[in-house]
Amino acid sequence: MYLAGEAGVITINGTVIVELVTFLVMLAILARYVYPEIVKVAEARQRQIAEQLKEAEEARAAAEQRLKEAEEKLNDARKTAQGVIDAASKSADQLRQEMRQKAEEESKRTVEAARKEIEAERDSAVRSVRSEVASMVVAATEKVIGETLDDDKHRQLIDNAIREVASGNGSR
Repeated sequence: MYLAGEAGVITINGTVIVELVTFLVMLAILARYVYPEIVKVAEARQRQIAEQLKEAEEARAAAEQRLKEAEEKLNDARKTAQGVIDAASKSADQLRQEMRQKAEEESKRTVEAARKEIEAERDSAVRSVRSEVASMVVAATEKVIGETLDDDKHRQLIDNAIREVASGNGSR
């Protein structure tokens, strides 16, 4: 039986030495073959992560550049659209002005045509009234004189009377 006082002391025997030698051999094998491979894999992984970070940064910069270009194109498109809108507005204003001018010209032509028509109707009415007045003058003259004048003399007298009436120099 072992007593509690004996448990604290290490006894060096063959097992401890074999375990120590085995541990050192295992440590030498691990240090020579396994640890360098683990370090290589870790370094490769580190390089791969660094490359991926670099590629991600480059991709981010490229994306920012494409975004900037897209914004510039969008601004250019907006300017172009505004230019088209302005041109259309100017064209519409010009068309409106041309239509207004055409309407005014057409109105003037219509008024002038109406004025000429009214003048022609007035001249026709004046001729008709003159003819009627001439007939009444002839009838009145025949009654007063009691005889008929020849046609040439009759027309001459009528024309003279009409001229006097038209000029306002009628004798009373």
